[in-house]
Formats: sequence, C-alpha cells, structure tokens
Amino acid sequence: MNKYDIKPTTEKQRFIILDALRGFALFTIILANFPEFGLWTFLSSKAHQAMPTAAVDSITRYMQYFLIDGKGYTIFSLLFGCGFSIILEHAFQRGASGISLFYRRMTILLLIALCHLLFVWSGDILCLYAVLGMILPLFHKLSNKGLLWSAGVLLFIPVALDFVQQLFGLSFAAPLWDAWWATAARVGINEGNFATWLRDADSYSAMFQFLMQGAVERMWEFVDGNRVFKVLGLFVLGYVIGRNRLYARLEEFRSQMLRICKWSSLIGISTSLLYAWHAVSGHPWGTAMHSMFYFISVVPMAFFYITAICLLYLNRPEHITFRIFAKPGRMALTNYISQSVIGGMIYYGIGFSLGLTQGLYQIELTAIAVFALQILFSWLWMEGMKYGPLEWVWRMMTYGRWLNPKK
Repeated sequence: MNKYDIKPTTEKQRFIILDALRGFALFTIILANFPEFGLWTFLSSKAHQAMPTAAVDSITRYMQYFLIDGKGYTIFSLLFGCGFSIILEHAFQRGASGISLFYRRMTILLLIALCHLLFVWSGDILCLYAVLGMILPLFHKLSNKGLLWSAGVLLFIPVALDFVQQLFGLSFAAPLWDAWWATAARVGINEGNFATWLRDADSYSAMFQFLMQGAVERMWEFVDGNRVFKVLGLFVLGYVIGRNRLYARLEEFRSQMLRICKWSSLIGISTSLLYAWHAVSGHPWGTAMHSMFYFISVVPMAFFYITAICLLYLNRPEHITFRIFAKPGRMALTNYISQSVIGGMIYYGIGFSLGLTQGLYQIELTAIAVFALQILFSWLWMEGMKYGPLEWVWRMMTYGRWLNPKK
C-alpha cells in the first residue's frame, strides 16, 4: 500500500457538533479581525475619540474585549488539536503511517498559510498552526494526565515570561521590532502613513509592500504575545479531547460538562469583565498583569462557550442553529481565508477603499453581514459538494490523487 493510499473522512464519520463549533469560532474570528481590515485598530485613541461614532464605539470595544477577544482563536486552536487526533485515528485504522500523513498535511497547510500571509493578509494565524502542528506528535505517547499537565505549563509560560520581562526591563521581541520598522522604512512606511497606507494603496504592488513589512510585524506579534506557548498549549488540550473522543460521547459526559459550564462561566465572565476594563483603560497595572488577566479569562470563557453549545446541542440536536453554523464550519479553511479577501476588497484601496470611514460598531455590523453571506455560500456550495474549495485542494495534495468534490 502506498503510504498515502488512505481515504479522507467520509460524510458519515463527521460530527456536526465539531463543525458547529468551528462555525461559531469563525464568527468570533471575523468580529475580532474586521476592525483591523477596517483600519480602525491602526488609529490612535485620540483619533477614535474624534469620530462621530465614538460613544457607541467605546461600548462596542469593551464588549469586544469582554466577549470576543481571544475566545475564537482559543476555540479554533482546541479544535485543531482535536482534528489532529482524528487524522491519526483515521490513518492508523487503515495501517498507514498517520505521522507521515500528518506531516504532509501540515506542510501543505504551511504553503497555503504562507500564500495567505504574504499575498493576502499579514494577520494570518495558519502559519503558526502549521508549524506548531508539526510538534504535536512529540506528545503522542503521553498519558491524559501528562497531556493536561503539559497544556497547563505551556499556557502559564506566557504569564511567567511577561513578569520576567517587566521585572528586569527586558523585551525578547525587541530585535523583531527593529527588523519590522527597518523593513517598513525601506518601502516608505512610517508611523505617519501606517494607518492610511492600505486605504490609499490603489495598486496591488503598493499593498504588497505593506504585506511584506506586515509579515515581519506578525513574527514580532507572535514573539511579543508569546503565541507559540499559548497555541501549543491549546493544541495539546484539544488533543486530549480528540484522543478520548469526547465529541462523540457528549451524553456520557453531560454532568461533567454542566459543572465545567457552571464554573467556567463564573470564572470566565468575571475575569473577562476585569480583562476588558484593563484593556480599554490602557493597561494601568502593567502588561504582566494584563497577560495574567488574559490567561485567567480567555480559556475559561472559551470553555464556557464550548460546553454551553454542547449542552444546547444535547437538548435540541436537530435545531437549525447548529446546521447554520456547521455549514461554514465544514469549510473553515475556505471561509477563514475568504474573510481576508473580502475584508481587503471592502476596506483597502484596491477595492472599495472604505478603510477609516467606519466606526467600530459599523465595522462589526459589516462583519456580521459578511459572515451571513458566508453562511449562505457555504449552504449552497455544500448542497452539491463534499468539501469546500480550499479543503478540496488541501485534501487532494495531502492524499496525492484526484478526489471527486461532488456528492
């Protein structure tokens, strides 16, 4: 048997709850990312206050920190780790090397992610997902307890690093900060035109210049925000969920989910309120404390969302809401990248050039409208197809053969 001569997941092997959770994560991700496409996040606080929408925007910003910030990518990362375990199980059942297939899958994802990062949007997260995904097999032989301890340590490391940096006046990301602005300066980008560059870029070549320095900026963000440890920790947690097939045993774990939902809501909501206040107030207690607030708020809030959705699903599995979110969730890669394409077309100079013309709440309403269109497209597409467009390409490159996309 060829080492890639195995079959992809079939329709009957899918679990609608995983797709619905992915769809929900995509919804929170577009709400988190569109303020950057709209260039609102590039403006100073003084510029925000001068906008006619300032009063509503301030409330919107607080609610965004409270309900959205970090939660979507946390759920997405957990599901990615869960998906890793499903891929391995599916491959081992057919006697093929699950590890080699996984590395092939991650390599192709990395190529797709690099194209996204360099040519579409410099806020890409898939590059980090693909690289860290290649580390996951190292955790394969750990027990569930070992995985949970590993995840806890990985998630706490960012807090420890931020306290060390603040205590000793260090910045581990300083070299990347210098490299970022040096790259920007070479193409004429500076603090004065940074916010307006993409709006005024009336050609793709001008946009590409911004994307080049943006790729370096993204590397700085990964290091400065300790994203490597955060994402890997979430992957490992997701791996525990997937390896134990908890997504297929929801009824069995109903009582445990009720307890998790209760405690994660109490912890997550209270600490997220504190995190949101600290964020909109300009981090009055320092970046290290902000990192701590993030740590104790984002993960519990994400688990509150996950368990609440799973419990609702157990009570009414046929409710249309789950199918509505499951359709875009089945095309998560396509929809994630298409959000970037659509955002650029709406707000950048190569498109409708609406950047810096909308307040935050208007941008979020636009994001909701775009996601509604993605739901509609996903429903129409999946009526006749097995996979989303990019998922189809990814699968064919992974398995090394033609796959009929039609049902």
